[in-house]
Amino acid sequence: MKAFINLSLYVFLFLLFSFTSALAHFGMVIPSDNMVMQEDSRQIKVVLSFSHPFEKTGMDLERPLQFFVIKDQSKESLVNALKPADVMAHKAWQSDFTIKRPGVYTFCMIPEPYFEPSEDCYIIHYTKTYVAAFGSDQGWDSEVGLKLEIIPLTRPFGLYKGNLFQGIVKMNKKIIPFARVEIEYYNRDGKTEAPTDYMVTQTIKADSNGVFSYAVPKSGWWGFAALNLSREKIKYQGRDKEVELGAVLWVKFEDFKD
Repeated sequence: MKAFINLSLYVFLFLLFSFTSALAHFGMVIPSDNMVMQEDSRQIKVVLSFSHPFEKTGMDLERPLQFFVIKDQSKESLVNALKPADVMAHKAWQSDFTIKRPGVYTFCMIPEPYFEPSEDCYIIHYTKTYVAAFGSDQGWDSEVGLKLEIIPLTRPFGLYKGNLFQGIVKMNKKIIPFARVEIEYYNRDGKTEAPTDYMVTQTIKADSNGVFSYAVPKSGWWGFAALNLSREKIKYQGRDKEVELGAVLWVKFEDFKD
């Protein structure tokens, strides 16, 4: 009997540890290059996925409801150009895109709702990133108009490791005071280790004006996810479930070249 209780306790603690160490989900929109110069290839590849990026634990991403690019307030749908891909051994999507003119290109994904059993809720992450081309940097602070969105206050490209990044969180174009923002590093090569599980996902809060700040300690891709509950619910097996909305922004930070 005692052995059974000890085993049950071990299983409970294992499950608890597993869930608490892998709570942060991130929609991901990662381009092959976020700063395209004149001497570079004009074709980039944009990969869409859904994962725990630091721990490199993937989840299946169904074909997104929307995938589009905005330049100079002109919107172009790219959803029909998506092709199946594999990211972290799970279903993902990718698309090739040719940069034709100078400017800032904003790539956005709106996914199908994802049901997460461990949290007993649906997750919808409105995810975006920016690609700057041929020396132009106009328009990076424009709002896309997503239901939940991070609008950068710091130019979201041409950034060094250690720079302070700031953004403002809005829902339906209205500021969200004290919004919770989760931050994770995309541990692409799997070589980076966190000292403890507390440091896999960084968590901060925006101020009363919806503004958050974070100094990035390492070069590479970083995801910022502002979270909020939707007023609407979605049924799962006949029961209403909460819907976690996320405004996710991916930004790349660089090292100096010696």
